[in-house]
Amino acid sequence: MHTMWKGTISFGLVNIPIKLHAATEDKDIKLRSLHKKCHSPIRYEKVCPVCEEELDAKEIVKGYEIAKGKFVVLEEEELEELRKQTEEKAVEIMDFLDMREIDPVYFNRSYYMSPNEGGVKAYGLLRKALTESEKVGLARIVMRSKEQLAVIRVYENTLLMETIHYPDEVRKASDVPNVPQDDEVSKKEIETAILLIDQLTTSFEPEKYTDAYRSNLMALIESKRTGKKLVTAKVKEPENNVTDLMAALQASIDRAKPAKKPAKKPKKAAKTKAKEA
Repeated sequence: MHTMWKGTISFGLVNIPIKLHAATEDKDIKLRSLHKKCHSPIRYEKVCPVCEEELDAKEIVKGYEIAKGKFVVLEEEELEELRKQTEEKAVEIMDFLDMREIDPVYFNRSYYMSPNEGGVKAYGLLRKALTESEKVGLARIVMRSKEQLAVIRVYENTLLMETIHYPDEVRKASDVPNVPQDDEVSKKEIETAILLIDQLTTSFEPEKYTDAYRSNLMALIESKRTGKKLVTAKVKEPENNVTDLMAALQASIDRAKPAKKPAKKPKKAAKTKAKEA
């Protein structure tokens, strides 16, 4: 499993060298955009709309828009200095709390944690302590130049870290439009709805749920592949300059040739003398 990050977990005076590994993966099927005419993949280039020039990385800077069309430009050196100030490579557990106190709306991404060299015993200690106390650790970590909150808990005998949103990153539910304030339903309707919920209540078995769209899309792709319904992207052939080169060479040769002098015509006087003789 690929290591995404290395550092330490600290709680109190205990430090645990650890590695982070992505706990989830995106299974979306990636489809390329092709030119309908020749089936060539479409490229998305960074082009300045004003200068109409294609840009490379060295010509691009970061900017924060403070008003429409007005930006504060941030140099890469300034951003790098900020990153150095915050990048401590440490997961600091600040508090321990009950998992039920955190609403799922706060959760973002999940990472498995494995012990790095010399951290096996301390890793086991934290895992055992979290299991028996039925608590989770609320920690702070800097990843990808962003300071994040995270929850550390035990999942199938492995320490799992889940990054969570800050409160100001979660939008207020009260801002959602058209939400009714009162429930205009009868007692009979409520009882019927609860009965239906009871009938559909079961244990969570994630294996029985599948992505039907992804399965159907892969089946469609496979049927087209086995049926040889494939298209081949046209490859842009390199420009052949042979004709132009030969024309240029011939023109150069013609230009270098000395101009032919017109043949001299015999003088009429000479012809006359020849006849008289």
